[in-house]
Formats: sequence, C-alpha cells, structure tokens
Amino acid sequence: MGEAINRIKKTDSSVAIPNARAIIDTRNRIIHAYDNVHPEFLWSLVKRHIPELKYDIERIITEYEEIYNRDNLSDSSN
Repeated sequence: MGEAINRIKKTDSSVAIPNARAIIDTRNRIIHAYDNVHPEFLWSLVKRHIPELKYDIERIITEYEEIYNRDNLSDSSN
C-alpha cells in the first residue's frame, strides 16, 4: 500500500490521501528495518489503520467516479 500511495503521489500530488506520508514511512520501516518491526505493531496496523485506510480509499474512489461521470455526461451532451 505504501508503494502504491507513493506512486500515486508522484504521479499526481494533488490526490489527497489522509496520512499518506505516515503510510509511506511505515512501508519503508517494514521493508528496510524489518528486524525492528514487532508483531504487535503489525497487528495494530491490521486492526486499526487498515480499516481507516479502506474507508478513505473508498471515499476517494467515489469522489473520482462522481467527477468522471459528471465530466463524461457533460461531454456527451455536447
């Protein structure tokens, strides 16, 4: 997820993903300092942060779908 968010931010920095920097930093910590990552930390991500991220991503997708549909409807009416 951290890598995907990093790529999205590099492609379009205007995309507002809550806690993007923290997610990217966590990804880097897990990948590069895995010997210092405790199971309790990972479990807290699964239980608390992943559901929050899911909600945020679903909201972003809905917003982009609305923009896409609005733009396409206005284009097709011309």
